[in-house]
Amino acid sequence: MTYEGRVLAALADPTRRQIFERLGTGRCSVADLARSLPVSQPAISQHLKVLKEAGLVHDTPSGTRRIYSIDPAGLGPLRQWLDRFWGDQLAAFKAVADRDEAI
Repeated sequence: MTYEGRVLAALADPTRRQIFERLGTGRCSVADLARSLPVSQPAISQHLKVLKEAGLVHDTPSGTRRIYSIDPAGLGPLRQWLDRFWGDQLAAFKAVADRDEAI
């Protein structure tokens, strides 16, 4: 599976998207995430494993806990992939606008 496929598959699950969005507001432990979502700690851990394998989050040990945060390095390739589509759409829009302006 391609990088983009892994990322999109990881974010396809609504719970993982909620976890990812929550981590976008700051670092959290599994317990913190479980308190803010209607999901058990073991389920949160499994979702974090998928997000980590997709390169979207990373963890840092803090005593007996692990603190999770978004991995900016994992977002770079996704952003580049999405920007490719944005650039193509802007170029198509410009071509139409230039053609209409010439009429």
